Amino acid sequence: MSQIQIKAAPLVLALLGAGLVGGAGVEILHNRVNAAPAAVVAAAQGTPTQSPPVGTGPAPVAPLFAATTMPDFPAITQRYGPAVVNISVTGTRKTMGMDAEALSDPLEFFRRFQQGHGGLQQKEVPVHGLGSGFIVSADGIILTNAHVVKDASEVTVKLTDRREYHAKVLGSDPKTDVAVIKIEARNLPVVALGNTKDLRVGEWVLAIGSPFGFENTVTAGVVSAKGRSLPDDSAVPFIQTDVAVNPGNSGGPLFNGRGEVVGINSQIYSQSGGYQGVSFAIPIDVASRIKDQIVATGKVQHAKLGVTVQEVNQTLADSFKLERPEGALVASVEKGSPADKAGLQPGDVIRSVNGQPIVASGDLPAIVSLQAPGERARMDVWRQGKRVELNAQLADATEKVAKADNSNAQAASGGKLGLALRPLQEAEKREIGVADGLVIEGVSGAAAKAGVEQGDVLLAINGTPAKSIEQVRSVVAKAEKSIALLIQRGEDKIFVPVRIG
Repeated sequence: MSQIQIKAAPLVLALLGAGLVGGAGVEILHNRVNAAPAAVVAAAQGTPTQSPPVGTGPAPVAPLFAATTMPDFPAITQRYGPAVVNISVTGTRKTMGMDAEALSDPLEFFRRFQQGHGGLQQKEVPVHGLGSGFIVSADGIILTNAHVVKDASEVTVKLTDRREYHAKVLGSDPKTDVAVIKIEARNLPVVALGNTKDLRVGEWVLAIGSPFGFENTVTAGVVSAKGRSLPDDSAVPFIQTDVAVNPGNSGGPLFNGRGEVVGINSQIYSQSGGYQGVSFAIPIDVASRIKDQIVATGKVQHAKLGVTVQEVNQTLADSFKLERPEGALVASVEKGSPADKAGLQPGDVIRSVNGQPIVASGDLPAIVSLQAPGERARMDVWRQGKRVELNAQLADATEKVAKADNSNAQAASGGKLGLALRPLQEAEKREIGVADGLVIEGVSGAAAKAGVEQGDVLLAINGTPAKSIEQVRSVVAKAEKSIALLIQRGEDKIFVPVRIG
């Protein structure tokens, strides 16, 4: 998965378990709906309007969209609020710290430091946390976040009628941040589950949870985006909203305007640890698949393709003659993996899997990881300016599908390529495990601006293996705007787009 560096004034991706992330203050949710102009309301209701007298201005223009009624949030809250629970967790976590003797006696501290551990020792510290969840079956099955129950030795569930139960963790999946817990009870209120595919950007949504421990707090907003990939090693196509959620909302439901759960509130972007207008929910379709596996087997399996991919920017799209900068660019293929057996190659751009389009590179792990090992993946691939269809039988994911960091792959602005090259020696080929390549001994001009470094090994240019300096010159001479260099730096392989014209 990707490791994306966030630079000055970073927005911190925060989990929402109270006690794990701090927050400062709670804002009042203001009314988001202004009164509609009288003419628009009248038109929406079918009330006839008169034309203005001559000379007083143009005739009123009919509204583009008819006014729609707001969702009945009080009815949704009354009907399904009792199925939302408060979760409190106690447990222990191992950490490194100093004992009281080392802290109180400087001589003892330095004695231990000379012995190699400086007074630090591993010890268990108590963990207390709060979160939310919601009941999905009347016999006590509850969905929440994996990080809410992480390191828990005791989980307590409190209902809206103040009854409390000890809960058992049936299983959790850190990759999707979904957990399933169970309480021993009958005839419990349950939520209705919706379909994330039917959810539209701009649609009203409502969250119920326990921010900062304030039980059954209701907040509302709209869907800001769907299918968001986050730089946190997850494989979830998140729903982004502007619903106010804070620490303690984790694991709580996100309802659509019909009262159906469409997501599990999970994370926020924040510089303070509290709500700043951007929150993320796990689609209920994803959570339901994870829940079904946990209830049936107690564990979760994810599929694996076996590729390292990176984002396609405009320069790379120009280099590979793509109409738009979309898809997942394959930087490397794991030997013996499903991708290798299917014939995927570095330089291929995966544009869809089983008919699902790959727009951003993060879409690929989100689609593949949620399939079952052994399932088939039909891939639409762009290779050397042509469309190719490949099929892979997915394996069990023992390692995370990686995504290359292309933070150094910044487009250059004009100029020559600016590389001094020499062929790899046979011993060097064996050492780094490649059949062909050229050592970059000097960098200047466009290549230097793009992030190429001295000592990198050029493996391919525009998807063609780099076998000779003459070949590279020929490709550069024919290139119009940009070229894509596949380089190896240490153990990492990455495509670097270089704009040359």
